[in-house]
Amino acid sequence: MAREVTQEAFAAAWADGALVVDVREADEYAAGHVPGARLMALRTVPARCGELPTDRPVFVICASGNRGRTAADRMNSRGIDAYSVTGGTGAWARAGRPVTAGSHEYAA
Repeated sequence: MAREVTQEAFAAAWADGALVVDVREADEYAAGHVPGARLMALRTVPARCGELPTDRPVFVICASGNRGRTAADRMNSRGIDAYSVTGGTGAWARAGRPVTAGSHEYAA
């Protein structure tokens, strides 16, 4: 079972420069994402886990939390210290936190 972190704990980690992985599809990501989030669509997670560090936490976010939990489970099974963000990007935006639109250099 994926470990989850509250929006408040995630916001604090994000403010401290945490690694954020957005597991939505590219069009969802482009419509609005947490600033600095790295795009890694859920379907690509198994093949791309090797790109992630194993020596620091990884915060996984999606739209509402479902895909984030699945991705965090997959990452955890590969030795990555991954946490799913409860409520996802939707809750982040509803709380009035910053959202960036457009693609990013990490898009795949």
